[in-house]
Amino acid sequence: MTKQAARSVIQPMLPGFLAAYPDIQVEVFVDDRFTDIVTGRFDAGIRFGQKVAKDMVSVRVGPDLRAAVVASPAYLAQRSAPRTPRDLVHHRCINYRMARTGGLYAWEFKEKGRRFEVRVEGSLVFNDGDLLEAAAVSGQGIAYIWEDQAAPYLASGRLVRLLEAWCPPFPGYCLYYPSRRQTPPALAAFLQALRSPKPS
Repeated sequence: MTKQAARSVIQPMLPGFLAAYPDIQVEVFVDDRFTDIVTGRFDAGIRFGQKVAKDMVSVRVGPDLRAAVVASPAYLAQRSAPRTPRDLVHHRCINYRMARTGGLYAWEFKEKGRRFEVRVEGSLVFNDGDLLEAAAVSGQGIAYIWEDQAAPYLASGRLVRLLEAWCPPFPGYCLYYPSRRQTPPALAAFLQALRSPKPS
């Protein structure tokens, strides 16, 4: 699973789960590539729902997610904010290199029900979301990060949100496991904990 999935889905439920099931060992393997859980001998994995193979049992364990296009006030003091995604070609953007393909992530937007991608340019490329986020906060350019990742910086004023109306929701995370294998009791308990309502 990705670092973002581990942070947003797994970390919040771990304390309660481990308190309820102290004899269950939980190993969290973070990898941005599409790891083969059968070959890797993992009980289950977490991915976006639309990326789960058809021969897997898939159970939704998280809400829809949204991306946020963000920049620091210092960056925006130097140039005007983009009004549409196509204006990004005139800006210094921070790219993300995908571990699975080695390519640069194309920023995804939606207009009048139609999804489209914009390939941005800039002098910085990272393969780690935390480094990308830090570069945006320090004024190095415009970034495309997850909404929940951006939230504390938006609340504090260290980042400003851009193009919000153009950013569509994505189907949230799913836990998946092989359909031909009997569900181990520990995995069943873990799945139940993931699907249980979180205390407010």
